[in-house]
Amino acid sequence: MSEAITPFNLAVDEAALDDLRRRLEQTRWPDRETVDDWSQGSPLAKVQALCAYWRNGYDWRRCEDRLNQLGQFKTEIDGLNIHFLHVRSPEKGALPLLLTHGWPGSVIEFLKVIGPLTDPVAHGGKASDAFHVIAPSLPGFGFSDKPVGVGWGVPRIAGAWIQLMARLGYDAWVAQGGDWGSAVTTAIGVIRPPACAAIHVNMPLVFPAPDAIIDPTAAERSALAAMAYYQEKDSGYSKQQSTRPQSVGYGLVDSPAGQAAWIYEKLWAWTDNQGAPEDVLTQDEMLDNIMFYWLPATGASSARLYWESFASFASVPLALPVGVSIYPKEIFRTSRRWAQAQMSNIIHWNELERGGHFAAWEQPALFVNELRTCFAKVR
Repeated sequence: MSEAITPFNLAVDEAALDDLRRRLEQTRWPDRETVDDWSQGSPLAKVQALCAYWRNGYDWRRCEDRLNQLGQFKTEIDGLNIHFLHVRSPEKGALPLLLTHGWPGSVIEFLKVIGPLTDPVAHGGKASDAFHVIAPSLPGFGFSDKPVGVGWGVPRIAGAWIQLMARLGYDAWVAQGGDWGSAVTTAIGVIRPPACAAIHVNMPLVFPAPDAIIDPTAAERSALAAMAYYQEKDSGYSKQQSTRPQSVGYGLVDSPAGQAAWIYEKLWAWTDNQGAPEDVLTQDEMLDNIMFYWLPATGASSARLYWESFASFASVPLALPVGVSIYPKEIFRTSRRWAQAQMSNIIHWNELERGGHFAAWEQPALFVNELRTCFAKVR
């Protein structure tokens, strides 16, 4: 296995973009939903409008150029070529920061925070706030290789990320994540590599034991209600992806409209919006992210992570210093009381007034401030 780190330049064949436009033009649409809301999934008119813009107005080359300017790389770890962004700060004392995305996200989620994190002086911060940013694409996601055998679950990914940071020459670093990124980051915290000084999560994997929900506070009742809603109304995608990822993958890989609708609904459900995902994210931002699934055909391979590791969304004891940011529209929220039963060394805790599941994407300024505040305690 080569340990070389190779610059990666995105240059999607124009034929692939022509094929995308052809498929969008020839979409065979389902009939309209029988309700006037999102309760049956992504509404037909909304998906048709998104796909019409995707076909006629969206410019992938803009996103491609932005990623190439930032600095993309690949390196082989444990048999897979891992794609990652690596943006070094101009500040000498910058702290290396490992950012891990989740599903249905990608490194696109972090594009608005990379500048403020790496060059804080240019974005209203202090030189002492600076980070070097490393943002890998999960195996089977984006432009990382797709596993061809079983076993690429959360613990193995955590081990690969630890190897990545060592290969980059970082002997002291911190890690952050939400969604699957939270699971991977928590697993790093459990492994507790000597180089990792602390972690931060914006979807803490804390699920209270039955005796902990006796006489809950108002905030805890709200969190319990959100968990119940997720199980009853919002978790169908996870059941499908954790049991039959291959079956759902055929439609996602073959139909751009199908892939878009599958992700678009979660951008509605999980962002802090006023009724539509466009309240928070532009069509370009959403489609940039969807392209990270469409272009490399990762509908099945990304879903397989649920098959491998959905049980990893469970409470685990964590002794490494940890920071927690709770956003009001997060899928799973916790109270500090519940968290302290699992996290023995909480160095930062904040409950914010706005924001949802995609914290860095939705509320970049708040996200950056959370990381600066949390990790200042371990610099």
